[in-house]
Amino acid sequence: MNIQNKTVLVLGGWGLVGNAVIRKLVPEKPKKIIVTSLRKEEAEDEVVRLQKEFSDLPKNYFVPWWGNIFVRHEFKDQDRFELLANPEKRKVLMRDTMEELTDEILHNSSIYKLLIEHKPDIIIDCINSATGIAYQDVYTTYHRLKKTIENKLPLEDLAAETERLLCTLYTPQLIRHVQILYNSMNKTKTEIYVKIGTSGTGGMGLNIPYTHSEEKPSRVLLSKSSVAGAHTLLLFLMGRTPDAPITKEIKPTAAIAWKRIEFGEIKKHGKPIEVLDVPFDQAIPLNDKFKLKLDKQIKSSGEKLKSVFIDTGENGTFSRGEFEAITAQGQMEYVTPEEIAVDAIYEIKGGNTGHDIINALDNATLEPTYRAGFLQHSAVDKLEELEKIHNTNSVAFELLGPPRLSKLLHEINILKEICGGMKQIIKENPFDLSNKALEFLKNNSKLRNEIVSIGIPILLTDGKSLLRGNDIKIPPFRGDNELDINSKNIDMWAHDGWVDLRESNMKDWQARIKKIIDEAEGISPTDTSSMHVRTKKYWNNFEVIDIGKVVGWIFI
Repeated sequence: MNIQNKTVLVLGGWGLVGNAVIRKLVPEKPKKIIVTSLRKEEAEDEVVRLQKEFSDLPKNYFVPWWGNIFVRHEFKDQDRFELLANPEKRKVLMRDTMEELTDEILHNSSIYKLLIEHKPDIIIDCINSATGIAYQDVYTTYHRLKKTIENKLPLEDLAAETERLLCTLYTPQLIRHVQILYNSMNKTKTEIYVKIGTSGTGGMGLNIPYTHSEEKPSRVLLSKSSVAGAHTLLLFLMGRTPDAPITKEIKPTAAIAWKRIEFGEIKKHGKPIEVLDVPFDQAIPLNDKFKLKLDKQIKSSGEKLKSVFIDTGENGTFSRGEFEAITAQGQMEYVTPEEIAVDAIYEIKGGNTGHDIINALDNATLEPTYRAGFLQHSAVDKLEELEKIHNTNSVAFELLGPPRLSKLLHEINILKEICGGMKQIIKENPFDLSNKALEFLKNNSKLRNEIVSIGIPILLTDGKSLLRGNDIKIPPFRGDNELDINSKNIDMWAHDGWVDLRESNMKDWQARIKKIIDEAEGISPTDTSSMHVRTKKYWNNFEVIDIGKVVGWIFI
């Protein structure tokens, strides 16, 4: 696509790759660029630098935005550990991640509000999402919970640690992020989303020496790789969703460097490292127990650690020795952020760099085959043959899911049984159709009992009475055994997984069947090209109903 005059959102624009992406974007003449970072000062400082570098551009060409995109808007500028320490905020954080996605959760998320405000045509996501999620470290949270249990601490302590653990789980956070991102982009009509991803190990394998703790490789590092891989598969699915933006991911498998080379203070977590004053005669005797934390802190010398360093952005500040080791041939080696930026922009413009992971997965996955398509007919024919031999209808077992599939299959099967063909269904008065369906089930205890036995209730014509079995699929159990009965809930449950005999549902079915007939009859009899699949012949001239075909059409 053409980038010119488009609004571009660069997530992580202050970082190493985001910085390079923005500089490579400017010559493409977008309408404006939104520059984001976690911290306010980072986003604003980056915009000031860009305004100086591109002084010929309008003052508001670069727009700063800051905050955590993985939480709701009101929490975006707050430290995550402080959020987890606050009982009320922690509960909100937990609900936002673990509950079903609602409009309230969506509309209050920071990423949704960001997209609604700026309505970007293009999003280039340079945030190291896998690091941000995995380095919350579920293992440390587990150890805290374990100690709480072992020490038999009060129930409120156990509850607090359990909530922290739930808030730290990686997969729910990642799923919720992708759900919100997809819905937000859908709402704002974003055209293309490009993710700069990670392998988690800089391209190295399980023998990577650059890892955390004494465990090689550490579970935290492997968590980062796991989250990165899960993220790619979720983006793969998003790219296959018809109304989603074009979705691409570039995944560097090397260290990314560099931003600057200087002499100065060495910082850790944004703070200068204090040089301690440790006299030689204060060696600690190694007797009995070794304390990880000292009872008495060693005093600072008052100086800050200063040296020559290379700044690799989010990946850290390295000494000459560290940089030489990590970039040596056979180690991580490295790739420059400018190369990543060039690939990202080339992909946006419709080029093929060969580095888009989503496209690679599309080409590498084993897709439906000609042989399977050819054999599908013989499988269906054999199923139909056995139905006739055993005098039964094979409708739905609710083993595949979703309940809506079973509900729709049983509803169209009932209509098929009482009407025969499609044209007979649309000729009926919907009120009469509703009552005929009711009478049919009254007189057919075998089918009626089969439906409720697989967990699909039957809503009777009055909309106030329900036939059900011991177990039901809809509504699903979410911890509460009793739910409010009201018209909104009844309509929702009936839509999702109840056989619905009400007149209103019969009208819906007639509308569907009419659309099927109109589509097929709209195809010219002289058009014998390969363009059309669902012709009148496909629908058996509307005389015999194949229930699976009908529900497949609805889902499509």
